[in-house]
Amino acid sequence: MFRRICTLLMLGLSMSLSSMALAIDIQPNTLYPQVELDTSMGKIVVELDRTRAPITVDNFLTYVVKGHYNNTLFHRVIADFVVQGGGLDLKQEEKPYDAPIVNESGNGLSNSFGTIAMARDNNPHSATSQFYFNVADNERLDPSSRRWGYAVFGEVTQGEEVLVAMAAVATEHNNKLDWPDFPVEDIILKKATLLPRK
Repeated sequence: MFRRICTLLMLGLSMSLSSMALAIDIQPNTLYPQVELDTSMGKIVVELDRTRAPITVDNFLTYVVKGHYNNTLFHRVIADFVVQGGGLDLKQEEKPYDAPIVNESGNGLSNSFGTIAMARDNNPHSATSQFYFNVADNERLDPSSRRWGYAVFGEVTQGEEVLVAMAAVATEHNNKLDWPDFPVEDIILKKATLLPRK
């Protein structure tokens, strides 16, 4: 009886560890992993740059693989500036997030059109799950000798037209959140998927 209980415990532990390993497989040896974002307006594929932003890429992929971004809203759209998402569920409530990461904005990647970067507040090391796409050349978001910038960690390789369409949607002030630039009609990130290694 004792042996059977031990076997069942070991089997359960093994299955838990296997699930955990699968849950956190962020392709650590892939220098340029790709993620497909399936949105309500079409699909976008981004190629991430682990050589320039290893901490940021690992952070983003951890959220992807855990399913954090599935069924979330793009909640901030400013034409000729940014399209931002990654933090709100479909009820417009903030999702739980992990500890903030170190700002890697000094990596040589610029906030140019079609790049993906981490959103943050005034604290330069406050980025968690929220990200944005640059829908214009936003060099003013890059670091300078006097200030931190916003960390770029990849670029759109497919679906640029989807991003352009997102940037053109009508927005309004959201009374529930007291946030400006909120899309009138929901733009949903239905699923984020780490694509197989090439």
